[in-house]
Amino acid sequence: MASATKVLIVEDDSHIRRLLRGALSRAGHQVIEAATAREAATAFGIDKPDAVLLDLGLPDRDGIELIQQAKAGGAAVIVVSARTDTSEKVAALDLGADDYCTKPFDTEELLARLRTALRHRLAGSAEREQLTVGAVEIDLVHRRVRRDGEPVHLAPKEYGVLALLAAHPDRVIAHGQLLRDIWGPAHVQQLDYLRIVVRNLRQKLEADPSRPQLILNEPGVGYRLVVA
Repeated sequence: MASATKVLIVEDDSHIRRLLRGALSRAGHQVIEAATAREAATAFGIDKPDAVLLDLGLPDRDGIELIQQAKAGGAAVIVVSARTDTSEKVAALDLGADDYCTKPFDTEELLARLRTALRHRLAGSAEREQLTVGAVEIDLVHRRVRRDGEPVHLAPKEYGVLALLAAHPDRVIAHGQLLRDIWGPAHVQQLDYLRIVVRNLRQKLEADPSRPQLILNEPGVGYRLVVA
């Protein structure tokens, strides 16, 4: 029988820790808790969690400083923070956070995001070679895209954006990362370039481009390829 997944809660509010501990325990996870960044750093080394639910407003350090350390240990990281500023979300995602959930949060939604992050962690860091999303098939090895079995012609930038999203399904990829990786560092502020490409992708891949279900926008932050 497989051992329970270890989830580290990094949160200085004892009421929120209690809420999360109950929900995670009922879902079958082994729960570890830390109220400070120092306690979290110790838990990374000793407990080696599979996933981390990370608050940013910690009493001794900014929680965002822990993201890379948690990722270096192989953990999935979901930021759970009261900070709603777009720059905070972008910074966390750029540092490697798998997702960002703002407080107050819905417990069931948070658990669903955790399941998705853990699935991707178990799948390993290698890009998926093939991905099927509804009627769309994406073959990353042969650079082919089909919809309803028919080939879809994509311009190089269109394929580049889709491939980057497909390599990290169900994860928000920040605007800056998409622009940097596809257009180059000199174009990280050219958001219009990205919007045009996403609009073209939706026209070619979505059943109803006016109501996208495949490529979703996280306002002010980035885009997510939905496969769940």
